[in-house]
Amino acid sequence: MKPMTTLLVLVFSSVIALSAQARDKRDYHQALYEEGCKSCHDQGLKNYPSDESCLQCHDMGDLAEQTKREGHAAKQNPHDSMHYGQEAPCMECHGEHTEKQAICMDCHNFDYPKFK
Repeated sequence: MKPMTTLLVLVFSSVIALSAQARDKRDYHQALYEEGCKSCHDQGLKNYPSDESCLQCHDMGDLAEQTKREGHAAKQNPHDSMHYGQEAPCMECHGEHTEKQAICMDCHNFDYPKFK
């Protein structure tokens, strides 16, 4: 195989692998994968999506309600925290292509099962 052809095959394979990796993470984002990377990566492919990109589909009030806790854990809502309110940057906790942990876990040991 010629060097240029080999290089193109490697680049193309890497792009496919990255897309496949993302698909393995979030089944509910399947429609976005079919639209292409730029459907989320509004700041360019080498940058994280902006919060505005996430909030086109996800409503922060709904997320805060869904992750609301009761009793002694009531202040442990990752989408409505006592430190950030509902303003924590989405990409601080969430990642499509890599495993992430909640920003709260930098200082606290709250139990967020979805981050295990």
